Amino acid sequence: MQIQSLLVARFKAALKSMNAESAPVPISKSTKAGFGDYQFNGAMALAKQLKQNPRQIAENIIQNVDLDGVVESVEVAGPGFINIHLSKQWLAEQVKACLICEDLGINKTKQQRVVVDYSSPNLAKEMHVGHLRSTIIGDAVARVLENLGQTVIRQNHMGDWGTQFGMLLAHFSDKLENQTVAKTALSDLEEFYREAKVRFDSEEGFADRARDYVVKLQSGDAQCLALWEQFIDISISHSEEVYKKLGVSLSRDDIMGESAYNPDLPVLVKDLLDREIAQEDQGANVVFLPELADKEGNPAVYIVQKTGGGFMYSTTDLAAIRHRCGNLGADRTMIFTDARQALHFKQTEIVGRKAGYIPEAHQYQHCPFGMMLGKDGKPFKTRTGGTIKLVDLLDEAVERASALLKSRNPEITKDALSEISKTVGISAVKYADLSKNRTTDYIFDWDSMLSFEGNTAPYLLYAYARIRRIFDSAGEDLHSFEKDITVEHDVEKALAIKILQFEDSLISVAKDASPHILCTYLYELASVSMKFYEACPILKDDVAPEIKQSRLGLASATAKTLQKGLSLLGIETLDRM
Repeated sequence: MQIQSLLVARFKAALKSMNAESAPVPISKSTKAGFGDYQFNGAMALAKQLKQNPRQIAENIIQNVDLDGVVESVEVAGPGFINIHLSKQWLAEQVKACLICEDLGINKTKQQRVVVDYSSPNLAKEMHVGHLRSTIIGDAVARVLENLGQTVIRQNHMGDWGTQFGMLLAHFSDKLENQTVAKTALSDLEEFYREAKVRFDSEEGFADRARDYVVKLQSGDAQCLALWEQFIDISISHSEEVYKKLGVSLSRDDIMGESAYNPDLPVLVKDLLDREIAQEDQGANVVFLPELADKEGNPAVYIVQKTGGGFMYSTTDLAAIRHRCGNLGADRTMIFTDARQALHFKQTEIVGRKAGYIPEAHQYQHCPFGMMLGKDGKPFKTRTGGTIKLVDLLDEAVERASALLKSRNPEITKDALSEISKTVGISAVKYADLSKNRTTDYIFDWDSMLSFEGNTAPYLLYAYARIRRIFDSAGEDLHSFEKDITVEHDVEKALAIKILQFEDSLISVAKDASPHILCTYLYELASVSMKFYEACPILKDDVAPEIKQSRLGLASATAKTLQKGLSLLGIETLDRM
């Protein structure tokens, strides 16, 4: 259910009848008690256009807008604000409809094919904390888009090609010649990479062998490709372990590594040269971009082929967008990387549109994110200044959650502790990240993310488990509960409105690629539900049966919405805490 969209449509129809159909329709949630549930704030902007007093315009709008059955009252306040008080009966009916509808009645009529490019680890190394934000933000957005009916094509643009692989393949080949099992050789990718780099920098003849492997690999040598495929397969397995632990929906089928575009790179560069979009400059092939000229008027330079014939990340990214728009038929592309790559993707879009690889109607979005920082305000690293493996971070989260849960409940069984601590620990790390504005840096803090108070995963998981406990005590099935609902108390009304704002929050996430909007919504829903339990008892003996059933219905809708919202963030709920 979309309250805001419904109100916008009704007010838009009213403005059309007043010959003001082109006017904006600013409907927003009221922020102060006593000023209605929603407000229309467009009368003052219409005053000049209609040459009327804004209060009179507001009165005319009220006379023309059809809100029968939806609102209890509307009123003009101040210089022309329209306060909208929703009908309690209508709210009760809509919550009941959400309960009995599949997927909480989310509207799935708007269809798009959306490519979501996220995670994108370099297969030469194990995933580290720098991959966390891209992986979980991209995954949450992909889940939300699917839930809204979009066709989502996940693309894991893994780094599996380039000159560094010559060094790694030479070292890998020597390991295998020494009868080292492949999985053992690559059991620690970081150590493997360091060993290869030391040999490349100091061992006589090794660098030349590494370069030979690059040539063989790029020319399609069968033996070299077989060795590369073995290296890649084991490397991908490391990433799959992290995805499984992290609860991310990426699979091997979603991988579209840099190597997949290799055959298209010379074709693409020739196309750009033939159409004079690119030109030769000092031995390299480049595209000049006057759109991004510097202060002196010098155009930005976008290199698509280096001097000597080597290709660039830019070439691969152009080939990727050409594939996505052409072969995959995407209407929208969303790419999740850190903010430092913003200029690169802006340049890529400009070149892609110049070349016609990106159709005019295609929505190309680079979705940058800020950095994860330590308490010292610097990039999050180990105490010795090293890079933290993502799997080690997640293991530590589970250990810390286990210690916290044990301290809160010393009687908890070993099996229960193991199960709950995994969910709480991983969820805490994910939610702490997702609840922050995507574009800003944030401080990584174990204490705050594992807190059972405030906007945290433990708080939301507890809110859901509490409702489960109420249903267990009532002897009712939470997920099949479909009794009639009445809304009488002010807190019941507030909870009903908040439940019905779920879809609006998802639409905002899908539009802005900002999961923190959904996190904020879920926290507000849980907070209102806590006030609801305090003000509106459910299981007390003096509560009338019909009121008990109605309040259980509101609680059921709350729990289902919490569970669905958390699942879209990639977080599993717990029946007990």
